[in-house]
Amino acid sequence: MSAATTDTAIAAPKSAPRERFSATPYLLNLPALLVIGTLLLVPLIMTLILSLHSFGMYTGVTDDISFKNYAEIIQDSYFHEIFLRTFRISLLTTLLCALIGAPEAYILHRMRAPWRSIFLLVMLGPLLISVVARTLGWAMLLGSTGVINQTLTGLGILSAPVQFMYTETGVIIALAHVLMPFMVISVWAALQRLDPQVENAAISLGASPFTVVRRVILPQIMPGILSGSIIVFALAASAFATPAIIGGRRLKVAATLAYDEFLSTLNWPLGAAIAVLLLVGNIIIIVGCNRLVERRYAQVFQ
Repeated sequence: MSAATTDTAIAAPKSAPRERFSATPYLLNLPALLVIGTLLLVPLIMTLILSLHSFGMYTGVTDDISFKNYAEIIQDSYFHEIFLRTFRISLLTTLLCALIGAPEAYILHRMRAPWRSIFLLVMLGPLLISVVARTLGWAMLLGSTGVINQTLTGLGILSAPVQFMYTETGVIIALAHVLMPFMVISVWAALQRLDPQVENAAISLGASPFTVVRRVILPQIMPGILSGSIIVFALAASAFATPAIIGGRRLKVAATLAYDEFLSTLNWPLGAAIAVLLLVGNIIIIVGCNRLVERRYAQVFQ
């Protein structure tokens, strides 16, 4: 064999070994896929199918397939008002949680042990209590004869009790308290990546505390705020117990309306259509916000 042939054989790249198909990852994920498919996808598909049926006062749920329920929701201004109220309450609740939760998470992050652990437990402790119990507590606080109105009228600050119950304001306050821990947790996770030396460097270069917060801290924790906002908005839009107790029957949202259609009027197809539209609206908003979060993460951590 000549030297040129030998050099060519040595220089020739070896073909990469072909990867063998392994079924292990699929088998490991199979139990989770079965659980998700059984407990989540199957009920959603059944709800979607149910929403395509019709309902009669004397015939009940019929076997025909149509988009009659969706057409009724789209054409009736009553349903428009309820869906707009639902998303308005969810948006205002999200803004309130962001305005209070983000500074609170930053303050907790700057605390030293053991106070940081104590106040973090105080903040996350309400998650261990039932949502119904917390909402009933707010009902006793916000009522016309509740603690807040009695205190303010007793001090002479108010001449008459302020109406919080059965109003959007009362629902937003109660929902913000219920969902605040989710915002704090999201911002807290983002703060773990924040280097305190960056703040010290900005201060040493002459930046004011407000400038440090606006130009250094806020851009880095913004992905956490956006992630927490997605969680809070989704939970607020689908909340049932808090709007039902604080809002009562006067102030309906999509979740309480679907409940009434299922159990009061027994119009299951219409209730299912309301639930499907609420889910679709949530998905559209969440996917759009998730794109914004991904772009923000790419800008901050690139």
